[in-house]
Amino acid sequence: MHLTEEEVAFQDSVRRMAETHVAPIAAEIDENDRFPEELVPIYGDMGLLQLWVPEEYGGPGANLTMVCLAREEIAKHSETCALLAGLNSMFALPLIHFGTQEQKDRMLPLLAKGRTLTAIALSEPDAGSDVSAMRTRAVRDGDHYVLNGQKQWCSFGSVADYIMIFAKTDDGGGVSNISPFMVDVKNTPGVTFGRNERKMGMKGSINVPIFLENVRVPVENMLGEEGKGFRAAMRALDLNRPAIAAASLGLAEGAMKLAVDYARQRKQFGKAIAEFQGIQFMLADMAMQIEAARGLVYTCARAGDKGDFEQLSMLASMAKCFASDMAMKVTTDAVQILGGYGYVKDYPAERMMRDAKLNQIFEGTNQIQRLIIARNLLAA
Repeated sequence: MHLTEEEVAFQDSVRRMAETHVAPIAAEIDENDRFPEELVPIYGDMGLLQLWVPEEYGGPGANLTMVCLAREEIAKHSETCALLAGLNSMFALPLIHFGTQEQKDRMLPLLAKGRTLTAIALSEPDAGSDVSAMRTRAVRDGDHYVLNGQKQWCSFGSVADYIMIFAKTDDGGGVSNISPFMVDVKNTPGVTFGRNERKMGMKGSINVPIFLENVRVPVENMLGEEGKGFRAAMRALDLNRPAIAAASLGLAEGAMKLAVDYARQRKQFGKAIAEFQGIQFMLADMAMQIEAARGLVYTCARAGDKGDFEQLSMLASMAKCFASDMAMKVTTDAVQILGGYGYVKDYPAERMMRDAKLNQIFEGTNQIQRLIIARNLLAA
């Protein structure tokens, strides 16, 4: 993959930041399931929170390749911390593509400052892959919409300043009646949060249910035309899935380095286990799988940079599915190479394996990604 001088310099700066600020806290935030709030100003000053915000609004104006580079470098140490890079993407992308000029002028300069946290609330207890099963309702009442319902798995929801909440504007079926609403959650009555989910991995990242009880949202905070929200959500997912794939790539790279270093120093039967063919074959498979994923991730990223959205949908699903499956296998093999030490918290291998599992589930399960790929093939 060829990177421009600007992209190489950006990659190097993120790598140095991750080694200095992320690596030392990675194990601790997993152990204590603590949101690393100290990273917010660091990321904000580097433009990492607000990567997608265009330059004309004061943001970095990064492209998809740069978002992927940031996620990959940070995930080598902690995928939880990697998810903070480009955190505002899922809020900013629908706004950039579907928002009114007034909405962009109001919200994007705020995001550009690098201190505002945002989230997106799409999934519900009974509406995950099946978005059409959404029950949250938005009813027009004068110059406001009134929202009632419940959302689930809202990443970083309880620390967010603004959340883009998706709701149905009528009782019809399908997805043609879904709209997104920008909600100032800390200053809007009726928005409450459940407890942070006790997850197997990705600890330190926040996932909470949201309860909406007669939440009044100004009409001007509805994004785009009424009932056009599903398109906004899908465009955002198409651009965010490659970033999940890049985080999977970085996670696998970190696990492979750990396995290589351990295999060189661990001795059994009088020699380093790296000299045994069985271990060598496992390491070789790791390297091949990582490089194959890298090619797919950055091919997808370049398609996004060119605005090739027709190709991007299938490539995004391919990259997300392949890279996350790859990360699951590589981290599992890393645990195997470390043996008993791989299974204990003194080494990061078990944390990496636990974190990898979620990548196969969120941002659309890998089964859904395969459906998207197949439908694109069959429609050709």
